[in-house]
Amino acid sequence: MLDPDVVLRADGAAVRAGATREVCGAASVADTFSGRARLAQAALVNGAVGAVWAPGGRPRVVFGFTITRGKIVGIDLVADPERLRQLDLAVLDD
Repeated sequence: MLDPDVVLRADGAAVRAGATREVCGAASVADTFSGRARLAQAALVNGAVGAVWAPGGRPRVVFGFTITRGKIVGIDLVADPERLRQLDLAVLDD
């Protein structure tokens, strides 16, 4: 599912909350998802495939995926409250 050269980028708010600004490579990105990120739910983010971590139903982090040829090549973490309010989010049922 992850491209071998996938890049995860975090916004400033996510970095202040403990995320690494940039993580490169499938193994390193997968390790990143072994923490709280594994609790994220699949979602549509502005109509595109993504995920949202929303403890108590309140979105805290959105994961925007860039997909090429069926593989995730980029993940953008958005945790800035102002940016989160501007996103159209729809959590997908399991």
